[in-house]
Amino acid sequence: MTHTNPTASITDYTASSGVPHAAPGAAPAEVAAASTGSIPLPPPPASPGSSARLVLGIVGIVLLSIIALFVAVFLIAGLGVNAFALGGVLALVPLAIVFFGIRWIDKWEPEPRAAVVFAFLWGAGLSVLLALIVGAEIDNVINSMGGPGPGYEFFGAAVQAPIVEEVGKGLGVLVIFWAARKHFDGPVDGIVYAAWVAGGFAFTENILYFGSQLIEAGGVDGSVVEIFLVRGIMSPFAHIMFTSFVGIALGLAARRASALGALGYFLIGLIPAILLHAFWNGALFFVSNFYGYYVLVQVPLFVGAVFLVRFLRHQESKLTFDRLTEYSQAGWLHPDEVAVIATAQGRRQAIAWARSRGKGAEMKRYLQGATRLAFARQRIITGRGRSAATVDEARLLPALVDDRRALASA
Repeated sequence: MTHTNPTASITDYTASSGVPHAAPGAAPAEVAAASTGSIPLPPPPASPGSSARLVLGIVGIVLLSIIALFVAVFLIAGLGVNAFALGGVLALVPLAIVFFGIRWIDKWEPEPRAAVVFAFLWGAGLSVLLALIVGAEIDNVINSMGGPGPGYEFFGAAVQAPIVEEVGKGLGVLVIFWAARKHFDGPVDGIVYAAWVAGGFAFTENILYFGSQLIEAGGVDGSVVEIFLVRGIMSPFAHIMFTSFVGIALGLAARRASALGALGYFLIGLIPAILLHAFWNGALFFVSNFYGYYVLVQVPLFVGAVFLVRFLRHQESKLTFDRLTEYSQAGWLHPDEVAVIATAQGRRQAIAWARSRGKGAEMKRYLQGATRLAFARQRIITGRGRSAATVDEARLLPALVDDRRALASA
């Protein structure tokens, strides 16, 4: 059955075509051999260890919240309430820019909110605390050796900060990889988690920079405006670009390595993260025209990062198409549905069509469920967390059928 309008195929044919139901967890070839009649779906089994992971996730978020609160108190003690508050308000601007940027990256298969909150709190709290502790210890060692000498400022910016900060941020991405690996499907997911960790770190760091400049200037003046322009408007994604190398490396590890083997990928990802961070900071000591340097170096780096993300998102789209095509061949989906679910244009048209019929939320849930199903199938095929992925498939397939029935009534 062929439809010229891809959005219509999602609902029009489901009401009358009698799409077959097959046993969840079966391989596509086995599903294809199933009868075209309706086969009752057993209830999905409980995910092994899900309760324990939930408890650990809650405990982790609570502990990170306490650490973030401690860091906030530390900043207030050093900056004062007024400078901290105004610096915080200014820091919300680059944070908002980062938020919308991450939403664009994470649009295809949104990550769980709990994991995102964990990532942000790790960056805003624990990563900053680690940087402060290590920095204080290094200062103690230098002071015990007679105090800072020539080149100390360059060492701090181009050597100490890149190593300490990237290790601290990267560890957060690694912890998420280990704790929520079923939601860590590839490089795009790695970039998203790295972006939230780095975005949290940059938020706290911006409060410190903006607040310190406010104190030094005695209020808002040209120097405060300039540092806000440079850090908040011109380079809000700097930390994200650095830490994304760790995220990409662990995203590749999610498809190729064991939990222990991911450590090697983590270390490999740290190398370019540290080097780019060092180049970003260190170059400022040698350029006489910052804005010229910004246009010639930093802008091309950012544009290159955008193209890389677009390429990786295209790979996600292709993976979705390939895996859902297997379900289509097995009779779970109509071929027209696959074309809708696996392309950005098809999704936009489908959501617009559903909204015109008051079914926008149902369509979004349907698209997200189908995408998660595709990634669960990928995990089954590659053997990564096969048992948990089979449980997810068993849960997602009947949910997909229910969502299609809801859309069929539009």
